[in-house]
Amino acid sequence: MPLDPARVVSRLEELRSLTGSDDGAQRVAWTETWATARAWLAQTLSDLPLVVERDQAGNDWYTLRGDSERAVLLGGHMDSVPNGGWLDGCLNVLAAAEVLRRIAEEGTPPVTVRLVDWADEEGARFGRSLFGSSAAGGSMSDQDELRSLVDRDGVSLPDAIGAFDVDLDHALEARSQLENAAAYLELHIEQGPVLESLELPLGAVLGTFGVERWRITWTGQAAHAGSTPMDQRRDALAGAAKLALAIRDIARETGDGAVCTSGGVVCRPGIVTSVVETAEQLLDQRHLDAGKLASMLARAQELSHGFAEEERIDVDWERIWNIQPILFDETLIGFADEAIRDVAGGSHRLPSGPLHDAAEVARAGVPTVMLFVQSLRGLSHTKLEDTKPEHLELSVAALDGLASKTIAHVAAP
Repeated sequence: MPLDPARVVSRLEELRSLTGSDDGAQRVAWTETWATARAWLAQTLSDLPLVVERDQAGNDWYTLRGDSERAVLLGGHMDSVPNGGWLDGCLNVLAAAEVLRRIAEEGTPPVTVRLVDWADEEGARFGRSLFGSSAAGGSMSDQDELRSLVDRDGVSLPDAIGAFDVDLDHALEARSQLENAAAYLELHIEQGPVLESLELPLGAVLGTFGVERWRITWTGQAAHAGSTPMDQRRDALAGAAKLALAIRDIARETGDGAVCTSGGVVCRPGIVTSVVETAEQLLDQRHLDAGKLASMLARAQELSHGFAEEERIDVDWERIWNIQPILFDETLIGFADEAIRDVAGGSHRLPSGPLHDAAEVARAGVPTVMLFVQSLRGLSHTKLEDTKPEHLELSVAALDGLASKTIAHVAAP
């Protein structure tokens, strides 16, 4: 049976009708709607000669045995954010399912091919993203913190996953699933505007950004807004405002896709009749190059101390979280470029700002690459998320070409 990209678009529409509402996708992990989507996926693959299993972290695996135990993995995630888009995550899974179907119909492949539906990529219910892939990749080291997480209704994470027969104490045993993995391939919507701005349908992903996330506290002096002259104020907000503007220049000067965001400022006492005494500012910086990311952080800290001196205030930095950049496999990036050019004529290499399950697999040492397909208006995590049907079909064809090139490479003596 030949590859049928149009079938993927049709099944995406079917899934949207099954698990969405007028507000968007509702496949939040560890809920009944998510379970409905996963059961539906299993049913669509039930006619194929696959070994189906759920691992200790709740990841679902569909395995087509090959002549070799070495395995090429294709993956994605069926869960969504609340009121999410119709493509985020599930495109990866359904496109991979179509590729798996094509391979199965041709007989026994030279290597084993496996489709994985990762559990709770989004972290929408408990705020912990990449649950299943971080367990399988072996990087989940925050079990104590996970035990303390509760959702908005007061349900704990251990209780919620327990309802799906997942035990946090055994989640890391999912690492055995990657023992024979020779490559991991993932297709995803871009979730940004780059490909659309270049008028290209597809791109090969270089890796995922490293992230530096900090809480910056500026401390000045509260004073009456009506009686304190401007030149005698110690306004904490002034430091935060200057840094919020300066980081834009840091990103522009660094280049290569650098981004810096001042995501929030909380002022105290927070009343219109007082100069701001403390301003708590959140900073997020991202880059694909670890050295440039470190330089961006150092420059922001240097400027902050200069601003503090100018405004006669104090500044303190507290790291919230960071992650190193994760680069994808050069050989697989080359295959991805070739596969894209084969179906679309032109390709573009770009980094991923958002994190994906692919990052956890790559971190575990498995050669990894991603394909991006254009997102209209760069929108995602909203019911307005969309991609042209013809681009969706091209993305399925490109993933199929990438899989064929990768299987041949892995099978070569």
